[in-house]
Amino acid sequence: MIANHIHDALAQVGKLQKFILERNRFKGYSGKARIMSGALAIVGALVMSGNAFPQGPKAHLLGWAAVLVVGLAINYSALIYWFLFDREVRRNPVMLKPALDALPPLAVGGILAISLIVRGQHDMIFGSCMCLYGLAQVAYRRSLPRGIYMLGFFYLACGALFLVNDGMPITDPWPMALAFAVGEIASGLVLIKDLTNSDDGEE
Repeated sequence: MIANHIHDALAQVGKLQKFILERNRFKGYSGKARIMSGALAIVGALVMSGNAFPQGPKAHLLGWAAVLVVGLAINYSALIYWFLFDREVRRNPVMLKPALDALPPLAVGGILAISLIVRGQHDMIFGSCMCLYGLAQVAYRRSLPRGIYMLGFFYLACGALFLVNDGMPITDPWPMALAFAVGEIASGLVLIKDLTNSDDGEE
């Protein structure tokens, strides 16, 4: 009899814990947008590795800048749409707090990239930016699924590998494209699975 009561109490605690985690889960990022960003990196690498594309550092920097701008547009358009039209959000700025937590490492990544470009250290850009992007994913430890947190370490490992190999040539787009594509497509699948599980739980 007592064992049954203890079992029921533990089950209730488990349900409460799951409910709290669901309530704190940030749902502003689109899994589909992340998958599109990963695919975009592959498309960018295909274009930049083509014979018709100029093979100097400046051209590749512009190519990656274009990939970055389009990727940001895809992801933040999805975020803005969620903020404006999701019934649970109700345009409450507090709901955007998890997205703001990632801005410091992303901003530092941008500043570092500019500094490396100014100094002509192009081969260090991939590794440095990949590491800081990984830190941005780790910042979501409490607000996004555990898979995103683990993928942050994947990005950190890729960035470290690029750096210890004396950097990666900016004119070779494939290391960056493959690492980013794998990470973003995997992140997108994690977000889609989490959203699906959440919807099933509500039903």
